[in-house]
Amino acid sequence: MKRIAPAAAVLLVLFLHTSCVGISMDITLNRDGSGTIALEYLVSKSLESLGRLDGNERWNTIPVGRADFERTLDRLPGMKLLSFSSRDFGKDIATNAKMEFTNLRALMAFLDAGGFRSSLQGDAASGRIFLTLSEGSNRESQALDKLIADISATYFVRVSMTFPTEGSLNMTDANGLRITTLPESHISSSKGKQVSFDIPLYEVLSSAGGINAEFSW
Repeated sequence: MKRIAPAAAVLLVLFLHTSCVGISMDITLNRDGSGTIALEYLVSKSLESLGRLDGNERWNTIPVGRADFERTLDRLPGMKLLSFSSRDFGKDIATNAKMEFTNLRALMAFLDAGGFRSSLQGDAASGRIFLTLSEGSNRESQALDKLIADISATYFVRVSMTFPTEGSLNMTDANGLRITTLPESHISSSKGKQVSFDIPLYEVLSSAGGINAEFSW
């Protein structure tokens, strides 16, 4: 088997440490642009522990404990923690949190802090939130693909949006072309008051063409 170059291996570990989590996020928007986020994420203990090693502290960007989570929100004006809980499931640490945001800009800042590259067009009455899940990858290493598959096999990225009025979800690649299907994924793209997507983390990390989600209302 072809060996992974040391530099590539280091970059991969750092990438996975900030990205390889299972996450579920339910966002509810109000007519004035405020709203709530119900967040649940699983962090692999093997990845979380990397941030505790000497020299790696700056890569431990995923808040696991309540104190860490509150410190993260303290840096984000317009965000307030409503509830928080954390459980140890052996292999993973599961964190549940519910927050409220005062406006859409606060929501964007939170999404950016969570690792989603996001943008907003319009306002609370009529707008569009654009999330970049993956910019695409040009990797050609089977060893890297296998390692990513092994680590991320049981994790999913789930996001739902509930609108104050009718909205829609459109999934596109890095070139703006519509994505109609993804392996083992469920995408609700029909118009309605709630839309959602559910994608295996492996598909996000290994996507060659990129994955974007566009929520419009």
